[in-house]
Amino acid sequence: MPHSGSELLTRPAAPGITPASVRTPALAGAAEADTDACSVPLRPFAVKMAQAGLPSELVALFASYLEELACGRTGLIPEADILPVGRDDLPALDDLAPYAATGRARLREAACIKLNGGLGTGMGMTHAKSLLPAKDGATFLELIVRQAEHLRRTHGGPSPLLFMNSFSTHQDTQRALDVLGLHHTGRPGSFLQHRFPKVSRATLRPVDYPANPDLEWNPPGHGDIYAALALSGHLDRLLEAGRRYALISNADNLGATLDPAILGYLMEENIPFLMECAPRTASDRKGGHLARSRDGGLVLRELAQCPDEDLPRFQDIVRYGLFNTNNIWLDLRALRRQIDEHGLLRLPMIRNPKTVNPRDPESEKVWQVETAMGAAIGLFPQARAIVTRRERFLPVKRCSDLLVLWSDRTLLEPDGRVRPNPDCTTDNALVELDGAHYGTWDRLMARFPHGAPSLLHCAALTVHGDVLFGRDVTARGRVVVRNPSCMQAMVPHGTVLEGEVNL
Repeated sequence: MPHSGSELLTRPAAPGITPASVRTPALAGAAEADTDACSVPLRPFAVKMAQAGLPSELVALFASYLEELACGRTGLIPEADILPVGRDDLPALDDLAPYAATGRARLREAACIKLNGGLGTGMGMTHAKSLLPAKDGATFLELIVRQAEHLRRTHGGPSPLLFMNSFSTHQDTQRALDVLGLHHTGRPGSFLQHRFPKVSRATLRPVDYPANPDLEWNPPGHGDIYAALALSGHLDRLLEAGRRYALISNADNLGATLDPAILGYLMEENIPFLMECAPRTASDRKGGHLARSRDGGLVLRELAQCPDEDLPRFQDIVRYGLFNTNNIWLDLRALRRQIDEHGLLRLPMIRNPKTVNPRDPESEKVWQVETAMGAAIGLFPQARAIVTRRERFLPVKRCSDLLVLWSDRTLLEPDGRVRPNPDCTTDNALVELDGAHYGTWDRLMARFPHGAPSLLHCAALTVHGDVLFGRDVTARGRVVVRNPSCMQAMVPHGTVLEGEVNL
């Protein structure tokens, strides 16, 4: 059964993990001592995290990042430290076909872990983003469970699915799973992402915000997956159940399914960590890109880790032509061994400048310590990356992405998989919607009450102003719809939109 938040954070640590084994274990004794090479005040953080029920192993890990802050380290990866990786330097997914037979025969050894901590605040949501309608009226959560149920029934055993929830999404997700009425063997497991104290930029002490104490904490980024998986006990439970391999991906990416060819490649080549990368387009310029360190290892550089002077190079999609899809394949036995030998994975720090209240720019300036899941590629010497197909990367970050997913450009399979419609006559449709009228999911649904228009033959759709779309609307070619009036205009039922349309 999944653990509640309190159960998760107070359960005994997983075997083999001790505070002293965490890399740079500065806070292992911080409750008794308050010294450090850079004179950072450790005790207040140790006390605050202990009072919140956070495991001592995590406290020690956070301390190592705190030391970096105190010593003036920025977590930035300058251009001089890395080299590009070209598409021809990596195998493509289509090259892995010979491994598919092995993967199909051993799918019972694989699990799916979905990052389900997002609230979708950028789309105006206050609940788990995975509860949005994704396709044909089904939510992301329902389709993910449908995919897992297909695997369970086909290959036997309990559900291969786990969710990493945040404190903000856990209860919503559990209630939604209750509604689905899953049999015990079909109910996914879940565990909670941890949280880190926000650090005052002025004092390097824990920030105080009595008006809303929850804002004194920040999610540590999806790089927390490795610590949360281990400290919750789920890593060992998966291994005990014979689940040695895991695909970790975002809950809003329905293209990330267990591919037998990739799984077989991991198995036959004994790969501990694999990242699916995709060719960058102009819309991916801000996404983390793959690179090589000067000693030849693979490195992930996120936008927040790029010095300002190197931003033009970061956004050069020719120089850095591959971005991280956040589809990560992991040998769980290798992760267990890494933790046993070296402690919790200490990923490169991302120092994120914020204000304690994100909605109040005048509130105290803080550092948020975060890490990226894909950065673990630099910690496994035998880690690899592949060039994946774009159909395995269908993220929904904006309402325009959701509209494309709703449309006839994608098809829903009975097993819950979503795939591109082969009848599309254009490449990726570029959809831009007026943020004032379509910026939140409820406004989007109100203006497309009959669903998305047909985009099968649409290269681009741009909407300016407040427009209500009728039933069976079709967009062809490059379409721009404008309504300059302050009153809502309507596109009638059955309309075919082409070129410039002024309402």
